Amino acid sequence: MSLPKGSDFMPPWPLRSGHIQTMLSSSGIRRRLLPRRAQKVQEEAREVLIDVGHGDRLSGRFTPQTTGNASRGLAILFHGWEGSVDSTYVLQTGSRLLEDGWDIFRLNFRDHGDSHGLNEALFHSCRIDEVVVALGEIVKMFPSQAVGVAGFSLGGNFALRAGMLAPSLGVPIDYVLAVCPIIDPSEGLFSLEKDAPWFYQAYFMQKWRRSLRLKQEAFPQQTYFELAELKQNMRDLTRSLVLRHTDFDSLEAYLDGYSVAGNRLKGLHLPATILTACDDPVIPVGAFDQLDLPPNIELDIAPHGGHCGFIRDFGMTSFTDDYIAARFDAIRR
Repeated sequence: MSLPKGSDFMPPWPLRSGHIQTMLSSSGIRRRLLPRRAQKVQEEAREVLIDVGHGDRLSGRFTPQTTGNASRGLAILFHGWEGSVDSTYVLQTGSRLLEDGWDIFRLNFRDHGDSHGLNEALFHSCRIDEVVVALGEIVKMFPSQAVGVAGFSLGGNFALRAGMLAPSLGVPIDYVLAVCPIIDPSEGLFSLEKDAPWFYQAYFMQKWRRSLRLKQEAFPQQTYFELAELKQNMRDLTRSLVLRHTDFDSLEAYLDGYSVAGNRLKGLHLPATILTACDDPVIPVGAFDQLDLPPNIELDIAPHGGHCGFIRDFGMTSFTDDYIAARFDAIRR
């Protein structure tokens, strides 16, 4: 059986616009129009807190499959920056995999969703170690014959890095799939500033500042940022984050710390797929063209899809649901 390819995705006009795909991907309109079955993964979910060491915890939701047959395996899903376990694309993908008989674990990164009060230290994108520890704990709590990890945007970047680190730490992962992952963070940040329409940066900054306000409210004894810093643009506020809350001595060193550009994915020895779109206005496609990948990593660049959109039609369902499900099911054959 052949697997779906990015080139198979041909939405009708005007959904061929990368900007429309991107704006609809996380919109409230899409959430309201989606069929009820696209949120089924929430129905039997239970909250799980995961000890990741040093007194820190991450939160997530586990939903066991209910097909009446043996579970196909455990699917672990990572959301994007300032998303959560309840982001539309996470719910839709989780619900689709649930239908196929997969148990689903949706993980919140630190300070995402409703988890701001769990840990005093702030989230940043180089906190990969705690995510790999969380993966190890998840597979211990919910043992399975197969484990697949899928992530979106920044979550895709985390999934690829976790796939590189997990085997050496004894964490059994069988497959990794990244949708529109951040490849070169410095290029992505520059793209949002210089090339993308202004409203993308405004959207992300609004969500980030809200998240930082929630963090400050959860730990009022701390001063995470001065008010003047919170008014900075994305680049300068990120620099303030780096210098205040990480061990990196520069913004450039921090961005390089979670880059998977060039030949860095040579260290990923698991079967993996990267799906992106030529018209993604958030993550420039040029970074994917320059990747030097081993043969076990499939790079699939679709002509359309925007940033984590891939919306098929005006019913707001996504091509990525079947795409991910087909590849996850293939690791069980």
